[in-house]
Amino acid sequence: MNTATPVAPAVRVAPTTPSTPGTPTAPTAPTAPTVPAAPAVHRVAVLAVPPVKPFDLSMPSVLLEAVEFDGRPGYEVTVCTATPGVLAASGGIGVVVDRGLDVLAAADTVIVPSTASRHDAEPAALDALRAAAAAGKRIASICSGAFVLAQAGLLDGRTATTHWALAEELRRAFPAVRVDADRLFAEDGRIVTGAGSAAGLDLCLHLIDSDFGAAAANAAARAAVVTPVRHGGQSQFVQTPLPARTGSPLDAARTWALQHLDRPISLPELADRAKVSVRTLTRRFAAETGVTPFQWLLQQRLLRARELLETTGLTVDQVADRSGLGSGESLRQHLSRQLGMTPAAYRSAFAHRPNASAGAGS
Repeated sequence: MNTATPVAPAVRVAPTTPSTPGTPTAPTAPTAPTVPAAPAVHRVAVLAVPPVKPFDLSMPSVLLEAVEFDGRPGYEVTVCTATPGVLAASGGIGVVVDRGLDVLAAADTVIVPSTASRHDAEPAALDALRAAAAAGKRIASICSGAFVLAQAGLLDGRTATTHWALAEELRRAFPAVRVDADRLFAEDGRIVTGAGSAAGLDLCLHLIDSDFGAAAANAAARAAVVTPVRHGGQSQFVQTPLPARTGSPLDAARTWALQHLDRPISLPELADRAKVSVRTLTRRFAAETGVTPFQWLLQQRLLRARELLETTGLTVDQVADRSGLGSGESLRQHLSRQLGMTPAAYRSAFAHRPNASAGAGS
């Protein structure tokens, strides 16, 4: 959820004075148009609970700091910990964190990455998390970071996820938590929990999407050279390993499909592009993505539609046509089902913002 709710441009009203009957009123000077402001910087505190996993600890900075608006950052990311200094980390290395828990008070979002302290996190860190949640801040976790949120009592009565190999441990240790091990990430109110390390990428992209829209999230994904936004309901892991060489034989089919979303695409066409049978295509698609080919296509069409709503002045029917959703009514139904918003409401929330960009190598 976006903590920086879009604000309608201010309306400047010229002062008026009482007039007497028969007295001509002086013409009002024209009001200069109000220029929409760039979105406010969203402040993120990454709470390191040692021992930490360096990859997960750095993930929010890599993705969130790639978001820019007219050269200005969309996020300000600060890593902090209960006891600043050198923190123990996996791989036999140390990580220096010099900011303390006071960072959480100024943050809009708090992210807790992976930690080996699944049952004994520092009390000060837990207290700070409780205070942040009570203040209405968005709280997120990556992988085993969910255990820290659970220790703070923030997951009681909520649906949450973690790495599938830790799900049963989380369920046993915190029975008040509704653990769903078959999700990339779970969002329940102001709490968002992610699965394993790779799913942390999806969680961060979801946060960007929620705060600044699909175009910003896709720009950040391209900058980090990672898969575009995947929905949280997808399965955490594939049933068979991906090909070990240059990539899946389905890559060519998916790339072709993304280039032709404005037209109908059939299973035989996808199978032909992948040079496999329809049966093989369906089986491999589900194994690699966790969804069927048609579900994947719908996700991509909706993502394309959202980008067009954000970045163009096309009508709803034109957006639906160019994204392959057929009609404006079809787009309205799918967008309402996915986001609980009409196309007009979505455009109102995001289209006024300058296009987000992400520098290569960010």
